[in-house]
Amino acid sequence: MSREAQGREPDSVAFAAHRREQTAAPPHPHLGIAILLAMSMALGPLAIDAYLPAFPAMAGDLQASIHDISLSISFYVFVLAIGQLVGGPLSDRFGRGVVMLTGLGIFALASALITLVHTLEQLLLLRALQAFGGGWIAVSVPAIVRDHLSGQEAARFFSLIGLIMFLAPALAPAIGSSILLHFDWPAIFVMLFLYAIVLGILLRLVVFATPRKPAANHQDISIIGRYRAVISSRPALRFMFLQTLCFAVMLLFISHSSFIYQQHFGASATKFAFLFGANVILMAAANLINRRLLKSVMAKVILRWSVTVQACGVLLLVVVMTFAPNLWLFLPAMMITVGAMGAIVPNTQACYMEYFPRHGGTAAALLGATQFSIGGLIAVGSALLPETVIAVILAQAACSLLCLLLVWNHTSNTASA
Repeated sequence: MSREAQGREPDSVAFAAHRREQTAAPPHPHLGIAILLAMSMALGPLAIDAYLPAFPAMAGDLQASIHDISLSISFYVFVLAIGQLVGGPLSDRFGRGVVMLTGLGIFALASALITLVHTLEQLLLLRALQAFGGGWIAVSVPAIVRDHLSGQEAARFFSLIGLIMFLAPALAPAIGSSILLHFDWPAIFVMLFLYAIVLGILLRLVVFATPRKPAANHQDISIIGRYRAVISSRPALRFMFLQTLCFAVMLLFISHSSFIYQQHFGASATKFAFLFGANVILMAAANLINRRLLKSVMAKVILRWSVTVQACGVLLLVVVMTFAPNLWLFLPAMMITVGAMGAIVPNTQACYMEYFPRHGGTAAALLGATQFSIGGLIAVGSALLPETVIAVILAQAACSLLCLLLVWNHTSNTASA
């Protein structure tokens, strides 16, 4: 076990101490910070989902196909991973505030410039710049949480952030559709520009009012040294790959959602927004249940069963598309599949970040980069499959099966995993 994991209490001892503190603990004092961190994480769903209804209009203006426009999602996901790999070690070296606020500035600048594009190439280039800044933002949030919290408390705080930010994927397509009713598609990126500017001001005033410097003995470690320290904590890597594959299940749906609902099932742009947002209902429910369960059940136990629920949702999708391919049977099955992420993400993040009291930014960078790069590759690779709904679902099923193997293969290893 690496130095990162040494000195931690066994799970049973730490959890027992957590339970003893529950009755005396005051109400959670970090709601305001949680809201701002959730708003920061929401930039990702907003940047990916808000312009989905605008694909046909963008394709017409940029003289490209809808498939070509959808490449901008893949560009965003891949460069987001690169941005996290760069931003994570920088946040360990220079502090979370400097990196996060700089990332917001890059994101805002790119969003403003996208409103001026005339070609597909310009769009892809600026989406890459936007994602690079977005990576610096996304990687800072779990590192900030790990700087202050650990164990079950960290899991509950990640869950609180998730509960708040679920509004983003639920509302993003609806926001995009509403903007398109009154303005052309560039107005969606004006909204993203304004959102980033306001968020940066609020973060500076609330979260980073008193900058927190990294410890002096952390500042002289090289980037390679930081990544070596993270990778050497092998038990943590299981949680990294678990989150990556669970995310791929969701990203496969997001990437093909317009094809599934608008083309295959014939939904309008407005109806698509509601169908897409319906997944968040169960995500929020799973998150609320997760927060309550964390008071009495270990995060790893909840994680194990949440992954199993997601697998059951994928199995239902296979059954529906094989025997009764109806939209109103498909929708609840997909809601279960995507909704399980409401419990999977906060518990996976907490279990993974628990190994890294030091180098939290680098650890978060590796998690985010792996999640988005491998998840993005799987989503891009799915374009090689037959253009059918069942092909997408079978790709989800393959990822879900690997998740089950990862989460159930270490049931006896509770102290080191």
